[in-house]
Amino acid sequence: MPPARGDRAARREDVSETVWQVLADKGFGGLTLRAVATAMGVSTGMLMHYFPTKRALLTHALDLLETRTAERPRRARPTEGLATVRVMLLDILPLTPGDTARNRVWVGSWDLSLADDDLAAAQAERYTRLRTSLLPHLEAARDLGELPALADLERLAASAVAFTHGLVVQALFDPARFPEEVQTAMLDEFLASARRPATAAAPAPAPAP
Repeated sequence: MPPARGDRAARREDVSETVWQVLADKGFGGLTLRAVATAMGVSTGMLMHYFPTKRALLTHALDLLETRTAERPRRARPTEGLATVRVMLLDILPLTPGDTARNRVWVGSWDLSLADDDLAAAQAERYTRLRTSLLPHLEAARDLGELPALADLERLAASAVAFTHGLVVQALFDPARFPEEVQTAMLDEFLASARRPATAAAPAPAPAP
């Protein structure tokens, strides 16, 4: 007999918690139906009532990861403009044990996503949403005079995301070289560079008489 709807929802929540634990401990390479079933103390057959295939399990794991990322505690946002952009990017960096664990799982998911067209499209959409979320605050920074009036804000948003995720990877692989204070200083240097107007081209020399 299948479990009642309420029991099924509660059981699925238990499964989700175990999926998260396995991801944090073993990464996506160690995420299998058997590993989750073993961690829960149940049979693989029981788990397959919820996830009939490994792909279904992996898709759920990515959805769960996105939900956990969205629900994580965030820093209070200050005034509009670059101050808010700074806080949004700090929330991405692995500055706490929880943020480090979450980023390890995200980075571990990239190989999986690159090998699957649907998962790759979903990941690309996540990046699109992240860049888009920065745009209103970059526009506010431009209006406040914090950015050059002719700044390409879409490119700046893409650069900010690329810089931040590159820093995430370096900090995960070499945490001793990239502790919290170094990551924060590097982010501040990146934002400071965005404030500088482009250097004007040197005037062409006058033609010889």
